[in-house]
Amino acid sequence: MNRLLIDIHTHIYLPRYAAMLRTRSNAPKIMSLLKDGKTEDRLLILDDEPSGGRPVGPQYWDRTAKLDFMNQHGIDISVVSTANPWLDFLKPSEAEELASTLNEDLESYCSTSPNVADTPLKRLYGFGLLPLVPDIPVTSVVKAVQQIAQLRHLKGLIMGTRGLGNGLDDSSLDPVWEAIESAGLVVFIHPHYGVDSNAWGPHDNGHVLPLALGFPFETTVAITRLILSQTLDRFPSLKLLLAHSGGALAQLSSRLASCIDHDPVVAKRLKFDARHYLGRLYFDAVAYGSEELEFVSNTITRSSRYGGNNVPIGSSRMLFGTDHPFFPPLTAASKWKSVVENLDAINAVQGWSEQEKAGVRGANAISLFGLEA
Repeated sequence: MNRLLIDIHTHIYLPRYAAMLRTRSNAPKIMSLLKDGKTEDRLLILDDEPSGGRPVGPQYWDRTAKLDFMNQHGIDISVVSTANPWLDFLKPSEAEELASTLNEDLESYCSTSPNVADTPLKRLYGFGLLPLVPDIPVTSVVKAVQQIAQLRHLKGLIMGTRGLGNGLDDSSLDPVWEAIESAGLVVFIHPHYGVDSNAWGPHDNGHVLPLALGFPFETTVAITRLILSQTLDRFPSLKLLLAHSGGALAQLSSRLASCIDHDPVVAKRLKFDARHYLGRLYFDAVAYGSEELEFVSNTITRSSRYGGNNVPIGSSRMLFGTDHPFFPPLTAASKWKSVVENLDAINAVQGWSEQEKAGVRGANAISLFGLEA
C-alpha cells in the first residue's frame, strides 16, 4: 500500500460543468473555432488570457481519458478537483445549486471508478466545490461543507483565493473554517487570478508569465494574509494543501517573519513566529526540480524551531501531483514531460530517504486523506 503512486493535483471539468461553459458568451467559456479547416474547442478562463485561451478536449471531462492517462504514467489513484474558475462567476443562487449538483456528480464519477488491483480502494477520489461567491449566505457555504463531508469518495474541497470576494482572511469565513476543521476535510488552495496582467509587459510570452509567476504569487499572498489574520491560530487543526509547492512562501518566510517583527501593527498579533505556520501546511510537489522540493521540505522541518509541539518532517507534508490535463506535451510523446519531471524531482532529492520519497509519491496521501484499506 505504501508503494502506490497517488496524484493529488489533477483536474477535471465534469460534463455538466463543461456544458455550462459552452453556453456562455464571455469568459469563462468553451468556444469552438475553425482552425486549418478543423473545428477546435478552446477554453478561455479569463478575459485577458493570452493566446486566445487553450485547446481542450476529452481529457478535460472524460473519465476514460483520465484513467488512460493514469495507466500511461503508472498512477494508481488520483484525487481529482474541478479546475478553476470553479463557480466564482455565478450568482449566489446559481452557485449554490450547481455546487450541490456537481458534488453529487463527482461522487458518482469517483464511486463508480475501478478499484486499485487487489484492494478495496477506488482509483478516483475527489475534492468537492463550495459556492464561494459574493453575497451568498455563509450558512449556504457551511451546508455545502456538510454535504461534501457526507459523500464518501470526496476527501476534501478545492478553494480559490478570493473566498466570498474579500480573500481568505475575511472573518466572515470563520464558520466555514470551523465546519471544515470539524469535518476533517482537506482544503486544496489553488490560484486562478494571478497578479495584475500589466506586470507582464507588452511582449507576447504566451501563458509563461501568468502560470510560472502569477499563479504562485497569488497563492503566496493569499496564504500570507491567512497567516496574518490569525486564522491558523483560531483553527489549528485545519488541513490546508497548497498548490505549486506553496508558491514563494518558503523562500520568503524568513523575510516575512522579520517584517512582522519590525512592524508595530502586527508584531504582537500572532501566537507564533510566522515560520512556524509552514509546519502546519501541506504542499504539493509540483515544483519540477529536486532542489526546489528539498528547499521547501527543509523549510517545513525548520518550523519546529519557532514554537508548538509538533516536529514535522518536511517531506511528510509534501505530495505528488501532475496538474493534468494542463501542460500537455507539444509533440507526440509516450509520457508527459510534466509528469516525468515531477517524479524525477522527487526521486532525486538527496536529503530524502527512500521511505520519504515513497511517502511523497503516495504514502503521505494515504495518511492525509484516510485512504487506508
